[in-house]
Amino acid sequence: MGGELKRVLITGAGRGIGRETALQLSRRGFHVIVTTRDRGPGEDTVAALRAEGGSAEWLQLDVNDSGSIATAAWLYCERHPRLDVLINNAGVYPDAGLAVLTVPRPHMLGTFQTNTFGPLEVVQQFLGALRRAGAARVVNVSSGYGQLAGLSPGVPSYCLSKLALNGLTIMLAAELKREGIAVNSVCPGWVRTAMGGPDAPRSIEQGADTIVWLVSEADTSLTGRFFQDRQEIAW
Repeated sequence: MGGELKRVLITGAGRGIGRETALQLSRRGFHVIVTTRDRGPGEDTVAALRAEGGSAEWLQLDVNDSGSIATAAWLYCERHPRLDVLINNAGVYPDAGLAVLTVPRPHMLGTFQTNTFGPLEVVQQFLGALRRAGAARVVNVSSGYGQLAGLSPGVPSYCLSKLALNGLTIMLAAELKREGIAVNSVCPGWVRTAMGGPDAPRSIEQGADTIVWLVSEADTSLTGRFFQDRQEIAW
């Protein structure tokens, strides 16, 4: 099951940037735990990794469901002694036709459940496994829409949920620094995925690059920061 390979768990790895990140890290010798809400997309990603000779497994995890997160963490710890890397990638972009003056409260809550509250609870539930890794890394996949200068009234719930995710990154980094766990946010940019659409200027490989760099190459002293294209950017 990977032996001495480092273990990385990626939420929402059934498609898009999550799947591409899984492929790139598998090629770098990581054992990849592919998590998805539904079995089909997750097992498709696992099959793609194994077809290239990679080491991978699927784990059911719905970031909107506290019970699902707790069960996934329990099952993970039954199988593995530690978790070296956690990538909070699962997210939604649901604001079509809405604006800050029209967005309903339930819509805001649903977006925050996926984009902000889910990542926090995943960290909380997997913290024991991260601590056992010694020098673990957490990467939160954010957005330029989560920058203070990038907030748009036409993308209300997404912008605010990613702004809050960046705040969460700052708080987790401060809390976990003394334990040697690095926590950072990444902006992949506007990427050609199902979420980003076909007119996006960046390839999926470009979108995943900085995530992979933070996980596999960046100095572990880097924590509590926001990155795009391997460079620190403003909150």
